[in-house]
Amino acid sequence: MNKELRREVTEEFKRWKSDKNHKCLMVRGARQVGKTYAIERFCEKEYESFIEINFLESPQMKMIFSGNLDAKTIKTNISLYIPNSKFISKKTCLFLDEIQECPEAITALKFLEKEKDFDLIVSGSMLGIDYKRPTSYPVGSIQYIDMFSLNFREFLYAAGINDDIINTLKEYYDSKTVVPWAIHDKMMEYLRLYMIIGGMPEVVSLYFESDSISDSSEKIKSILNDYRYDIAHYASTDVKIKAESCYFSLAKQLSKENHKFMYSVVEKGGAARKYGSSIDWLEGAYLIRKIYNISGYDIPLISKRIDDNFRIYPTDIGLLVGMYDNSVKELILHPNAEKLNSMVKGGLYEAVIADMLIKNGHKNIYFRKDEASSFEIEFFIENKEGVIPIEVKSGRSRSKSLDNILKKDEIPYGYKLIDGNVGVSEKKITLPLYMAIFL
Repeated sequence: MNKELRREVTEEFKRWKSDKNHKCLMVRGARQVGKTYAIERFCEKEYESFIEINFLESPQMKMIFSGNLDAKTIKTNISLYIPNSKFISKKTCLFLDEIQECPEAITALKFLEKEKDFDLIVSGSMLGIDYKRPTSYPVGSIQYIDMFSLNFREFLYAAGINDDIINTLKEYYDSKTVVPWAIHDKMMEYLRLYMIIGGMPEVVSLYFESDSISDSSEKIKSILNDYRYDIAHYASTDVKIKAESCYFSLAKQLSKENHKFMYSVVEKGGAARKYGSSIDWLEGAYLIRKIYNISGYDIPLISKRIDDNFRIYPTDIGLLVGMYDNSVKELILHPNAEKLNSMVKGGLYEAVIADMLIKNGHKNIYFRKDEASSFEIEFFIENKEGVIPIEVKSGRSRSKSLDNILKKDEIPYGYKLIDGNVGVSEKKITLPLYMAIFL
């Protein structure tokens, strides 16, 4: 990766380090989202001594944790296996990468965390699944950061868009005033590009180095094949084939009129009893996020969750678009692409907003679709003001569902996200799709 990508997670790392009571930091996320790269750059800049162990690249390093797991023994073993390593008091960070490959190292974290003479960061791609589970998990000894591929703001940084421009957009968002059309059109252009390129660091770097969508598309195909391998390698025998089928059904799932995840799309006659554990595995591996339908709007929304009615979105929009053929990418790039099936277009617009909300840190996102009527709101989030509906429109059609729900006193306001500009009508706030980065 020739160009160093600006990652907002670095600021989270800095806040963690500045907390005098910080514990071991565990960075979780899917493969190839840039965890290792971001941690390495941070440690190289922030510490006088940086010791890195990657259990996937160097499986022999597991021997360090094969005996006693107290901090003193482990430090001695590290010095033997990595001769040039130095533990400089208060100025050292030990980074254990792909730690899921060494369950004994996970067990050792509770002992290493007590050693306050150096900082400890660990990372892994399969930490949310039941893979080589350690005999003792260090509950209470760890702080967590979930990391994803580049979000849209980071994508803009990679494109050369600076903070001044993004801050200007934020001012239009805060004041709810119309964005100058020259700026608006360019931002929509970048958003459509983001839908195709996505946020996987290698793909983003390749695109902005080569300016080639075809090269980037080939890299996306390579990552999707890597994910096939990961599912086959890490998932248990009873899950792997079903998990792969579920993941690669997402393009078809989101092209339906009803975007509810349907097991019958994966396999004729498919049911939750057969595929439910596979869905859970994919979510534990950070490859997808389930978003549940709700039956009402009482806080907390989880109390109104319909457990067997959900939609699934991948955690990177570029990987989803990579599941379609190239004609879909060509049509996305053209704003007046009426040939793009309206259902596909709607599903992709929903997916890019889901991508942005997930990467904004929203842990609980919901939707509402009444099967007995035409009522549908794509997303609901909760904040200190209450329950906030978010309607996503691929065209300029009326927002009947949003208008109806905004009549409820308990709903303070709602957003309508479109490919048009800013507007306000009583409790309804209309925003361009790209302004979802501020939600």
